[in-house]
Amino acid sequence: MAEIRLIVGLGNPGPEHALDRHNAGFRLVDTLAERQGVRFGLESKLFGETARVDIGGQQVWLLKPATFMNLSGKSVTAALRFWKIEPEQALLVHDELDLPPGTARLKFDGGHGGQNGLRDTIRLLGHGRFHRLRIGIGHPGHKDRVVGWVLGKPGKDDDILIGRAIDDAIDVLPLVVGGEINEAMKRLHTSKP
Repeated sequence: MAEIRLIVGLGNPGPEHALDRHNAGFRLVDTLAERQGVRFGLESKLFGETARVDIGGQQVWLLKPATFMNLSGKSVTAALRFWKIEPEQALLVHDELDLPPGTARLKFDGGHGGQNGLRDTIRLLGHGRFHRLRIGIGHPGHKDRVVGWVLGKPGKDDDILIGRAIDDAIDVLPLVVGGEINEAMKRLHTSKP
């Protein structure tokens, strides 16, 4: 399996969205950068903010699209082209309605499952052959309530659980980056007491 050279956090830009459930992807890459004392810088030709971190001895690019979620693919594809990275070497981190808070799951390939950042990226790439890290945010119970849910802020308990899922995911990233996806999945997908 290819090593990961780019980790993209999906979210919506702007302070008014910083704490939204939809910004779980931003939250993970922000946490990674913060732990290494690295700052994001705006890269206009990539339509996003970038930073570089060391994960398990490998240099990896971090990207936060400055477009809104439904146009994320513009930034993702620009970064892949600019850094000459294959889609299979990219990990897109996003919120996942179909997983409960506190859960993080790795996946390779597949559809967008209604996630607009994935939808736009798949549309522009013409396929879905990239890695995903899905951060559970839970489901509001009815499809008519989804927009308000993803653009809303989680309650205290859910927020703690989402933070815990992000920590769990970060713990297995050295395996993911090193191409040991199956081992990372085994550790991340095995429930903890």
